[in-house]
Amino acid sequence: MTWTAADRIQGFRPTVFAEMSELSARHGAVNLGQGFPDFPGPDFVKEAAKRAIDADLNQYAHPNGVLALRKVIAADWSERYGIEVDPDRHVTVTSGATEAIFDTIVALLNPGDELVSFEPFYDSYPASVAIAGGTMRVVTLQPPDWRFPVEALKSAVTGSARVILLNTPHNPTGKVFSRVELQAIADLAIEHDLVVVTDEVYGRITYDDAVHTLIATLPGMWERTLTINSTGKTFSLTGWKIGYVIGPEHLQDALRAVHQFVTFATATPFQVAMAEALVAARENGYYPALSAAYRERRDLLTRQLVDIGLPVLNVEGSYFTMASFDHLDFVDDVAFCRWLIEEAKVTPIPPSTFYLDPGSAPKLVRFCFAKQLATIVEAGRRLKQVDWARVCNPTG
Repeated sequence: MTWTAADRIQGFRPTVFAEMSELSARHGAVNLGQGFPDFPGPDFVKEAAKRAIDADLNQYAHPNGVLALRKVIAADWSERYGIEVDPDRHVTVTSGATEAIFDTIVALLNPGDELVSFEPFYDSYPASVAIAGGTMRVVTLQPPDWRFPVEALKSAVTGSARVILLNTPHNPTGKVFSRVELQAIADLAIEHDLVVVTDEVYGRITYDDAVHTLIATLPGMWERTLTINSTGKTFSLTGWKIGYVIGPEHLQDALRAVHQFVTFATATPFQVAMAEALVAARENGYYPALSAAYRERRDLLTRQLVDIGLPVLNVEGSYFTMASFDHLDFVDDVAFCRWLIEEAKVTPIPPSTFYLDPGSAPKLVRFCFAKQLATIVEAGRRLKQVDWARVCNPTG
């Protein structure tokens, strides 16, 4: 039998996360690669899920999401941003943000349409565009501050453009897009009648003076924006896969047409638990404590990386940091990551996988600090044991 996979997935390979995690396990490395916490989620959220299971809330939920959860999400938005959000018409619950990203891209792109985004990017973006039959055009964020020239964004928007996809706070750079940058994006979207899809899963995790602004709240943007978020990042329960999308009815209708045939419905007891959690978190001081805990982890990892001679770029949000190895004799970030795993027994991720042309990526590696303090301390101990002077001058 002669059989091949569909042309649109011919270029797909196992993700870099799988490769690095497998290599990490083989060498017994401290894994600061894939972005998930190695510590428990909050008890008040887990207890709510147990109550929901014990109450036999275990069958299919409404495909748009458990009404109690949609009501809480809508009320939170209405109160925080002054936008009247209807839980029936404006909120859809998905099986994580990644499903929401896929649903929106498939719902909005026709074959031949273009989606404009920023690189480095979350690796599901180009895969979703390819499955939709579209083309992804990118604007490259430039280190060290990850700014982008507005003219480059304007040049990326052609007559075939239909969607701008934005991620803020940004993975993997830790950038939080400024209001000025968001306004430039909004102006372009309005001028060319584009839809904006915005991935804001790290919106509750910001640091120092960084202000996370929702592009949907800018003038003229509510009607053309779908905002994606996830409770998994906020409550350190990534395996529960409870994401959601907020936006106007006409865009929700398109999203839901895809969502119903992808997962149909998302896990019922976890939705019920998150409805409770979102209310409790506003009353028990959880959100400020979340950012403070991650700030401590960020600062600890930063000190350790700087101490061994790996410069670290500024992190305004998310739970990732990028460190430079430009002064070391490695051909690219994949080679450096493999070496770190094998020799230092510490696992990062090579960000070149987040570029359309991996060869254009700067010499940086990404570390995740959504880990116990003890895990980060152990990673630092292992890194300090490396003879970095010899690494810098391998011919010695």
